Amino acid sequence: MDSVIRMEITDNTFARQFETTVEEGLVSVEYSFQERKIFLTKINVPESFENEEFISSFLKNIMEIATERKFKVVPILPKIVVFFKKNPIYKELLPPGIRL
Repeated sequence: MDSVIRMEITDNTFARQFETTVEEGLVSVEYSFQERKIFLTKINVPESFENEEFISSFLKNIMEIATERKFKVVPILPKIVVFFKKNPIYKELLPPGIRL
């Protein structure tokens, strides 16, 4: 299992996104809430940013936040579905009935 890069993540509740800053600009994952579920809907990265390992670590940090807050995670974006498939340790965060 690869290591998780520790980073400062801001939960911008007004914009409904988790944010972190990289040299190239702002990286964010948009979300929406319904009951105790968080729906991850979109990843925004600067045009010149292509660090997939960083995105994976960013998502792992978001999974830790979801675990702390006792949220279930619903991956809407195909890229996030792929993240769950590559990291089965986080499948416990999926709500009942969600199969990947």
